[in-house]
Parts: sequence; structure tokens; C-alpha cells
Amino acid sequence: MINKESVDKLGYIDEPIDSGINLVNEINRLKVEKNAVILAHYYQSPEIQDIADFVGDSLALAVKATTLKSKLIIFAGVKFMGETTKILLPDAKIVLPDMNAGCSLADSCNYNDFKSFKEKYPDHIVITYVNTNADIKTLSDICCTSSNAEKVIESIPKEKPIIFAPDRNLGNYLKNKLKRENMLIWDGFCHVHQRFSLERLIELKKKNPNAKIIAHPECQKTVLIMADYIGSTSQLIDFTINDSSTSYLVATEYGVIHQMKKHSPEKDFIPVPPDNSTCACNDCIYMKMITLKKLYLSLKYEYPVVELSPDVITKAKLPIERMIAIR
Repeated sequence: MINKESVDKLGYIDEPIDSGINLVNEINRLKVEKNAVILAHYYQSPEIQDIADFVGDSLALAVKATTLKSKLIIFAGVKFMGETTKILLPDAKIVLPDMNAGCSLADSCNYNDFKSFKEKYPDHIVITYVNTNADIKTLSDICCTSSNAEKVIESIPKEKPIIFAPDRNLGNYLKNKLKRENMLIWDGFCHVHQRFSLERLIELKKKNPNAKIIAHPECQKTVLIMADYIGSTSQLIDFTINDSSTSYLVATEYGVIHQMKKHSPEKDFIPVPPDNSTCACNDCIYMKMITLKKLYLSLKYEYPVVELSPDVITKAKLPIERMIAIR
């Protein structure tokens, strides 16, 4: 047994385990024993991705959740992803190994501030990135991910004004690409994609002139202008699989390179480093809070659990379902 009150304060289960235990074997054993499913985002560490039953980006994980019959789902990702799964599967137990695994982008859009902003523009359609907390989704007409944001925007008549939140880089990229002048963009950003350095990207390109630059649309405009290809996490992976080049400068979270290497082991993938750092890669500090130990303990005790009120679930479900319908 665990002290749930203590776990709730800490955010995760901190229990010593036998140094001789094989975490991978134990996680696989418990999955079978409990009929549990592990979902993992591409930004998780390689060992988490490899033990998951399904690995994907935000849209793929949301779609996958709707097909699951298991009543116990361990979500190796960040909190808003666990919330999205709970909204889609309200009767399932959704376990997040570390409740501290938040999201800088989601946190850049506060409920009260966004509600006040929305009320100023009552005639606008509200499109929110799935990288938002559940309460923001209750204020939304439709959600989107980077995989389908363009299609979602194009589904709205051109004469209809739009509020797009919270990522300013993705929003402005799509506003310019789709020539939607009547789009209001919320001023939020992802700490990972905001930190990519144009100067260091130029240096890398000089050292690797034949490498193609691939970038996530959450990156700043200066980085996107240099990119040979811009796409969501899954689209970047697909591009490297199908493209004839053999070398890539990758401007997105470092975890995705694990999947790129698995699919194309003969190719070179060079992470674009963040600005003002000696680090050679750019990690999401929140995604990397999930560890094998935390995953094992959360599966063992089926805790901490993502909880949402029935009212939030009801209000947030429709914009998510609308997102899933546009693929």
C-alpha cells in the first residue's frame, strides 16, 4: 500500500526498489497481469518508447485512446495528454507516472485570462492546440494538433474570424501559409521549440552542407525559413523514411530521433542544439520526468490517477472529437 496523500503532494510514487529487479520484465509482467495498456509520446526516452504498447504524437495517441478496451491505461507523456485520454475514456483509470510532468505551452494559456480574451471576440471560432489543459478545452470550439491544424483551419469558412491558441509560432506559421488575416493568435510558446538557435543551426548547416533541415512548426520563424521540410512529429518521421536524403538536421525535441533511427538506421540524424547551452540536443524537461522506475511503480499501484470533473469532461469532449474527425 502507498500513502496517497503523500504521493499527491510529491506528484509521483517515491519508493525504494530492489536493485536487482529487472524493470522491463516487471513492467511487461504487470501489463499482462492487469490487462493494462501503456501509451507513450515520441518525446519520451528510448527505454520508455520501447516498452510502450503504442507510441505516437498527440493526434495519434488521442485516436488510439478511442479504440482501447482496457480499463487501465498508463500514460507516458505529460499531464494534458493524460487529461485528453480521460476525456475520451471517462470510465477508464488513466495513470500518469509523474503529475509534475506538465507543459510550458499549456501553462502559457491561463483559464481566466483566456476566458476574458475570448469574451472580447464573441464572433470568433476558437481553435485550441491539443497542448492545453482540460479547462481551456472547455472554452474551445475545436481542438487541433500540429498534424491536422492546417486542415482544421481550412474547415472554417474564410470569412469567419478565428482565435488560435496557445502557440504563437504555429499560429503565425499557419496564418501566413493559409493567408488567414482574420486569425487572432494567443501569445504562448513551447520552451523546447522556442529555444532553437538560428546561429547554431547555421553553424551546423555549414558543417553538414548536404543535410536537410527538418523542423516542427512550433519553432520560431527564423528557423522555419531555413527548413527544407516543416511538419508535425509524425510527419517529420514519415518524411525521413520516404525522403531520399541520408542526413538531417532535426529541429524538434530530441526523443523523436529514436524513432527516426529505428526506421532508417542507415541515415544520420543530427539534433539542432538549443541556444545558450553546451547541450548537443534539446530535451523537454517535462517529458523526461517519466522514468522506468516511476512507470513501474505507477503500474504496480495504479496511481497517481488523472481526475477530471464530469462537467469538464462533457464540455471538453466535443472539441476533441471534432479534432479527431479531421485527419
